[in-house]
Amino acid sequence: MKFHLAQVNIAKMLAPIDSPVMADFVANLDPINALAESSKGFVWRLKDDNNNATSIKIYDDDYLIVNMSVWEDIDSLHEYVYKSVHTEIFKRRKEWFEKMSDMHMALWYIAEGRWPSVADAAERLNHIRVHGENPYAFSFKKRFSADEAALFIK
Repeated sequence: MKFHLAQVNIAKMLAPIDSPVMADFVANLDPINALAESSKGFVWRLKDDNNNATSIKIYDDDYLIVNMSVWEDIDSLHEYVYKSVHTEIFKRRKEWFEKMSDMHMALWYIAEGRWPSVADAAERLNHIRVHGENPYAFSFKKRFSADEAALFIK
């Protein structure tokens, strides 16, 4: 069986998505999403009818936005997040989002051809918040291999 890497990250907006505060973030969504989709190792991303995920809710909070994607491997995701134009937008996150005290991102392995749901993402975030990083849910700081996570792969 082959595996892919799923990722979720959430952010709490400073203002509603259609507010002037969020305008520059929204203006950059399409280019950044297109960059992800054209990046080496990209497989899939969560999106709604507007080609982004800003209307998709997690934790029943209108100010939380969710980003979820699937990648061939952790190195491809890391390259996109930290070594592409994405970093320029990432550096500006304080303009649009609150600093979150709870863990706001998680990585986990899934079987190739499967797509994670928002419920799956919330489960992984909840797990990492309670149990810390382990093969079930982890981050770039404490990586695990698909072999180490094999018992948890769906």
